[in-house]
Amino acid sequence: MFRLFDMLGRSAAMRALDDALRASGVHPLLVPEPVKLTVIKLNKKHAGVRNQDAAFAEASQLLAYCMLGHEQFAASNSVADADRIDDRVETALDDGETLDAKLILLALHAGQIAPDIAARIDLDEA
Repeated sequence: MFRLFDMLGRSAAMRALDDALRASGVHPLLVPEPVKLTVIKLNKKHAGVRNQDAAFAEASQLLAYCMLGHEQFAASNSVADADRIDDRVETALDDGETLDAKLILLALHAGQIAPDIAARIDLDEA
């Protein structure tokens, strides 16, 4: 079965996001294309004048953390990185309207979230 991106070629943004996901410990094929497109759109909306590669690196680390969970993310990256991303998750869950919060919600609704991360999300407050 042909994928649309295989026929038309991948955009530079999609290639950059794939590279960032791979660097974060998640193979890009494990992330559904609609999730990637949403990450790109959210980053364009929230990143402002920031470097696209840096914005994708931060987003992909958070997405990888949500997908893998704390322990597996720490094994793929480092304990320090896992703790730093865990702090971002806590802040995002408290704030609610940040880019990080939207990325966590995206992972949750796409079914791409680790059970230990999903258990921390209280949807009753929303």
